[in-house]
Amino acid sequence: MADTEVPGKFPVKLLFFAKSREFAGVKEDTIKVPLHLSHEELITAITDKFPRLLPIRDTLVLAVNQEYVSDEGQLTLCEGDEVAVIPPLSGG
Repeated sequence: MADTEVPGKFPVKLLFFAKSREFAGVKEDTIKVPLHLSHEELITAITDKFPRLLPIRDTLVLAVNQEYVSDEGQLTLCEGDEVAVIPPLSGG
């Protein structure tokens, strides 16, 4: 079944930044997700579509509609939401 035909799921826009953009090979794309999912499930959905992100999977930071999300608890996403995929951040 193609990604666009998954029942009970809707598209969200993925935006890739810096190293995650290099690994994914694209600046932006979309994936289909359910209304409710965990941070871990969202990371898995992203890395399933973009397996080249697997080497930095455990250090990726996500932001939904320009707000960082915790790696604990459930997320509620809506059609048209933007998920930023941010590579590991370094302090300075």
